[in-house]
Amino acid sequence: MYGDPESHDLRHALAQHHRVAPENIMVGEGIDGLLGLVVRLYVGAGDAVVTSAGAYPTFNYHVTGFGGALHMVPYKNDHEDPNALIAKATEVDAKLIYIANPDNPMGSWHDAARMQAMIDALPDGCMLIFDEAYIELAPNGTAPAIDTTAPNVLRMRTFSKAHGLAGARVGYAIGAADVIIGFNKVRNHFGMSRIGQAGALAALQDKDWLRHIHAEVGTARDTIAAIAGENGLTPLPSATNFVAIDCGKDGAFAKAVLAGLIDEGVFVRMPFVAPQDRCIRVSCGTAPQLDAFRNALPKALARAIHENLG
Repeated sequence: MYGDPESHDLRHALAQHHRVAPENIMVGEGIDGLLGLVVRLYVGAGDAVVTSAGAYPTFNYHVTGFGGALHMVPYKNDHEDPNALIAKATEVDAKLIYIANPDNPMGSWHDAARMQAMIDALPDGCMLIFDEAYIELAPNGTAPAIDTTAPNVLRMRTFSKAHGLAGARVGYAIGAADVIIGFNKVRNHFGMSRIGQAGALAALQDKDWLRHIHAEVGTARDTIAAIAGENGLTPLPSATNFVAIDCGKDGAFAKAVLAGLIDEGVFVRMPFVAPQDRCIRVSCGTAPQLDAFRNALPKALARAIHENLG
């Protein structure tokens, strides 16, 4: 049998979890899939869309694919800049603003009051896409209250991060009922597998496992920070399941460190826009995986320093 095209059981469980109505929830194939649907619904050829330079790139691909005009603002102190995003959206009469809190790729975050101030400052006719993929891993007080009466905010959540179901592709949007129903015009009604729906429902109910993962991620973040310090590098504070490490030079040097790690059998990522590209981005992992990173990093740094001097 196909999966339930309405994701009925999962939507109702999510609604109860967030204390909203089922009509305020849309389940989709990960946040990536939902982002594509939102852009399809709201953006036509030439319409302005605002995001941060170096933020999660998949959103940009959707905007470009549907003919939108991307306007980017820089990060501020390794954080996305809500004030600059609002100012740019007002300037260009944007249809959409995208922001992730906590942020990918830097792991930084703003508190709930700062994000609520951004919501309150939205210009008329502009929808805020509020990506909260990592919210379960963030400190208390990071997420503003969910307000399903607001017609200009879509909150995006996922089972890919804290719940560990990235391969199942289960995300969901929370918003006003009149906004949520719009997804039915464009979504793949049989896109959600039965297995994905069942797995997400089980994960939502397993509070003990979520607490366990939260603790494990916290321990791994501390370990990654310690490894960075042992090698004279600076770890950035993180509210996600990864830590950005400042390599202390420019993007070319960080890329050389990344290449050296890969040669040692350790795969990490890095931001791709300056000045954030001075960092590498290291995912939380098991103790053996982090031991491998601890062993590989000094070798990768030595190679990068040699190449930089050469």
